[in-house]
Amino acid sequence: MQRCVWCSNDPLYIQYHDQEWGVPSRDSRHLFEMLVLEGFQAGLSWLTVLRKREAFREALLGFDPEALARVDEAWVDARMRNPSIIRNRLKLLATRTNARAWLAHPDPVGLVWSFTGGQPLIHHYEPGDDIPTAGPEAQALSRALAKAGFKFVGPTICQSYLQAVGCLMDHTTDCHRHAALAQSAR
Repeated sequence: MQRCVWCSNDPLYIQYHDQEWGVPSRDSRHLFEMLVLEGFQAGLSWLTVLRKREAFREALLGFDPEALARVDEAWVDARMRNPSIIRNRLKLLATRTNARAWLAHPDPVGLVWSFTGGQPLIHHYEPGDDIPTAGPEAQALSRALAKAGFKFVGPTICQSYLQAVGCLMDHTTDCHRHAALAQSAR
């Protein structure tokens, strides 16, 4: 079965690629979770984050923005001692900051989707095409999130985020997921 070239033969990566990546999500908790995870991924591989995802769910209170908005320094200190997650103080503090910003925004789901007109933006990249690492939608989302007080939301992170949550459908045309997701977006 043909997959996007970035998908390795790791079973966890294959499952993520085949079942989640590029599938449009409008679930607020999932969108927040993915924003947090994309921030933790900065400077690391996505597979590293995927392998720690369940530990993150436990350590980060199920990605509940209301609970995360209330955490204190002692909570951050405890997470810094947790070897099951990526222990980065700035990223942990950004999780709290982002939870507060998510809750403060009147419509965070609408904000995320506003940069693609509320619908998935279907690309038809051929194998070997240069897929942008920070297209115009990601650059605009990055600016909007930063203005709203979010951290770890640079354009490259936002590009990966928009792809992950299905705002940008960037499976290459030779990938078995391309046709199905392109068809379902119509």
